[in-house]
Amino acid sequence: MGFTVYDVSLPVHPGMLVWKDNEARQPGVTITREAGGVRESRVSLDCHTGTHVDAPLHMIPGAAPIDRVPIERLIGECRVIDLTGLRDRISRADLVRVDEREPVSAGEVLLFKTRNSANLKPPFDRGFVFLAADAAEFLAEKEVRAVGIDYLGIERDQPRHPAHRRLLEKGIPIIEGLNLARVPAGRYFLFAAPLALVGVEAAPARVVLLRWQE
Repeated sequence: MGFTVYDVSLPVHPGMLVWKDNEARQPGVTITREAGGVRESRVSLDCHTGTHVDAPLHMIPGAAPIDRVPIERLIGECRVIDLTGLRDRISRADLVRVDEREPVSAGEVLLFKTRNSANLKPPFDRGFVFLAADAAEFLAEKEVRAVGIDYLGIERDQPRHPAHRRLLEKGIPIIEGLNLARVPAGRYFLFAAPLALVGVEAAPARVVLLRWQE
């Protein structure tokens, strides 16, 4: 018996995919010491770089920052749902169909695999598949533990960001920037560890899925 490991994190490097191709969001690396066989570097990162986790503070003033999101929400069993047939958005009706096939349980973590996973390099796709407000309402009603999607945002530029707000006001962290291209639909053990940056609204994360093999 063993397990298969899927690293579903985006590599972080200058020139990577960033929100709307905004150059100011590109990560930077500066070598601060390279002498006597010793190398040290300083990294500059936007808190929403690559694979990252949004905390409630991202959209809800005074809400919990990333260091106060319970880590147990981001570690444990999860389900990857294949929605690669969708072209524009994930709607409530789409999730109702998922729920009819295999009910969504309270406390479950859902990761949405869409056509986005095949397009995680520049240039930025302004037409990426996103989570509609009514779908976010469905997930909030189901009281899921966390939600993930395979692009840099869970929604585009919807006025007042209703999907973000509905999930985050319920304390549901959002994992963005997943690469699920090589991950089959099914159940996995999730390890999503954002940096414990005190008082900020999001943090980059290394996200790994494990699947046990008989």
